[in-house]
Amino acid sequence: MNDTVAAHAAEPAAAGELDAYSRVVTSVAAELTPSVAALYRSSRADSGRVESGAGSAVVFTDDGFLLTNAHVVGNASSGTVSFSDGSSSAFRVIGTDPLSDLAVVRADGPTPAPARLGDAAVLQVGQLVVAVGNPLGLAGSVTAGVVSALGRSLPSRSGGTVRIIDNVIQTDAALNPGNSGGALAVASGEVVGINTAVAGFGLGLAVPINDTTRSIITALLADGRVRRAYLGVGCMPAPLPPALAQRTGQRQGLRVLEVVPGAPAARAGIQPGDVILTAGGHTMVDAQALQRLMLADNIGTRLPITVVRNDALVDVIATPTELT
Repeated sequence: MNDTVAAHAAEPAAAGELDAYSRVVTSVAAELTPSVAALYRSSRADSGRVESGAGSAVVFTDDGFLLTNAHVVGNASSGTVSFSDGSSSAFRVIGTDPLSDLAVVRADGPTPAPARLGDAAVLQVGQLVVAVGNPLGLAGSVTAGVVSALGRSLPSRSGGTVRIIDNVIQTDAALNPGNSGGALAVASGEVVGINTAVAGFGLGLAVPINDTTRSIITALLADGRVRRAYLGVGCMPAPLPPALAQRTGQRQGLRVLEVVPGAPAARAGIQPGDVILTAGGHTMVDAQALQRLMLADNIGTRLPITVVRNDALVDVIATPTELT
């Protein structure tokens, strides 16, 4: 009898939790759907063939600027954006940054109210996130999930060129074709990422909105480009063995997952499996720390890097090139 009473008592609580979850998702969807556009672009390749593509984009200013992915824009200089209210407008590309896979475009006509940008630096694994896109004009495509991992690296390939996008957010919120360039938001409705790819079944990735990407966005708005230094490594944070942590006074470093053949890191002798401790005299504890070094000032300069390899400290010198 007592077990039966307890079971019935638990049912309203479970229903209440589900209702709270639904309220969060519907609230975020209602706030962001008007601000997320479908983006269509076309460009002419060197062969003369017209190439077209589509994705999503997020309004983030009152005067018509939108954020999307660099790979969504491609080589196009213009295109069309359409919104959930049925309005549409031509856009022109303001600037792209392939290293972060971010691009800024500007609509020529009126746009809905901008989304609020948040800070991915405060995200936690397991936190609820909502993905809002406008894939192929299907306005208000909304999925929800949790942050599965932080600090991931994403190899980005275009033809024979390979780039590494660092510090990516991993989520299990399902992403549909055309969702690239859409918004990843937290329960408050603030956008903390720009969805960038479908990496596999049940796995989505997003470029974070943080101090580093805000500086990239500012540069794109001001100059249309970001001069970036390039090493050609993909890394993720990794704990150091206790003995090494005590010896160096550092609890973690950056484990090298991938080294692009022929890139500055490869020429310096950095290998997959190495753990980067310091670069340019700065402690490397997360991917963002390395990103902060990859700016114009370090192009062509000798950058000392200390790595752990087979429990030994190895010093190398890398000379970053300019990302083109």
